Amino acid sequence: MDKKPHYQLFIDGSRSEGSEGQVMTSQNPATGRDWATFACASKADVDRAIGAARRVLNDPVWRDMTQTQRGKLLYRLAGLIEENAQEIGRIETTDSGKLLAETASQSAYVGDYYRYYAGLADKIEGAVLPIDKPDMHVFTRREPIGVVAAIVPWNAQMFLTATKLGPALAAGCAVVLKASETAPAPLFEFARLIEQAGFPPGVVSVITGDAENCAIPLTRHPDVDRIAFTGGPEAARHVVRNSAENFAVTTLELGGKSPVIVFEDADLDGAANGLIAGNFGASGQSCVAGTRGLVHRSVLKAVAEKIEEKMAAVIIGDPLEPDTQIGPLCTAGQITKIEETLAAAVAGGATIRFGGARLQRPGNYMAPTLVECADADTETLKVEMFGPVMSLLAFDSEEEAIAIANNTPFGLGSGVFTQNVARAHRVSARLKAGICWVNTYRAVSPIAPFGGYDQSGYGREAGMEAICDYTRTKTTWISTSDAPMANPFVMR
Repeated sequence: MDKKPHYQLFIDGSRSEGSEGQVMTSQNPATGRDWATFACASKADVDRAIGAARRVLNDPVWRDMTQTQRGKLLYRLAGLIEENAQEIGRIETTDSGKLLAETASQSAYVGDYYRYYAGLADKIEGAVLPIDKPDMHVFTRREPIGVVAAIVPWNAQMFLTATKLGPALAAGCAVVLKASETAPAPLFEFARLIEQAGFPPGVVSVITGDAENCAIPLTRHPDVDRIAFTGGPEAARHVVRNSAENFAVTTLELGGKSPVIVFEDADLDGAANGLIAGNFGASGQSCVAGTRGLVHRSVLKAVAEKIEEKMAAVIIGDPLEPDTQIGPLCTAGQITKIEETLAAAVAGGATIRFGGARLQRPGNYMAPTLVECADADTETLKVEMFGPVMSLLAFDSEEEAIAIANNTPFGLGSGVFTQNVARAHRVSARLKAGICWVNTYRAVSPIAPFGGYDQSGYGREAGMEAICDYTRTKTTWISTSDAPMANPFVMR
């Protein structure tokens, strides 16, 4: 039997087991069999990682490095990621079940995020203020915010790491990166590239572990200055409570139930493709999944038939195989949640038009599923299932579509399919979501910020402004007068 890979914590430039010896096992979702083990951090390990980050912030090797030099390290890291994208993708696919075609290409593409922030590293500027006091020179400068706790989930970890690590390192921060305890292997592999790129020890540490021993001590640690969290709303509530202990600046990128509105004048083939991309991309395991398909009643039948035709041709199989289009879900618990949600939807009057059951094969496989909903209260329109389930609901007017789309506690992604330019502008402006795609879906770029409204979180990642979120503004006042400072007790 082949020996299983074992991944250690990466703290202060060295690899080690957890101080309390805790080890977790990761299953391959495509087979249901254990494939790797990894060390888990204890509170002492968290303290060690944060201590290393705090130390390196005061170390001239990192503290006095010019912003241009930091940018060069990020350029080097981008190149290493691209060179190793296929191997990182293979590890991520084995660990999480996501398609190799997606994990490898996504890993390669995140190199562009590091290059983007590498280019911005020496563009972080202050300003001279036209102050209203005579004989005063006043200016601002942006300084690194300090120690960053970056917490990422398993479902798009290389991408979501880049949106945090890129701006944080460009700004001169030090980062403790917590990988999900579900499928963390690719981030431990990524730690090798950070080391090869030449970042000083302590600038980035990579750990994982459960909530009690790792996540809670990390997010409430007194030496953490900023928390960047991606995950679910329930975990986020704990993060926010924990941040009250250290007053860390916190951003949250959470889940969603994104609407995709298809108007009667839309290109129906394009709309069907958009709905498929929004629901079955990453096997539905995406926070921006467009799981609420709102289709004008006059074209609902045509759109549903186009989707069913495409679903019937989908290749389900081994995620390592290049022809596979839908792979397994990361955990068996996701399938159980989907089954329960589908049962509630059917009991409420919904119709399963396609799929609807787990596949009888080894691994965590769920058939791609299409649900036609009776009304907006259908369970599949409310629950984030994180799997390949698409729900369709008819609407009759633009106002009704907007009202249904906005009737949710979430607000991350949204989509509009129409050939009417005026309508595209009008509707996209009224949707309560941080992202709106028009006649496309799931497009991303390092140049474009993203984030949510309401229970989809707050703060933005990617884009130029994100780098400022990893800095603090310092204002400096300098008297330019040769006269001594006046006696403050003499009022004039």
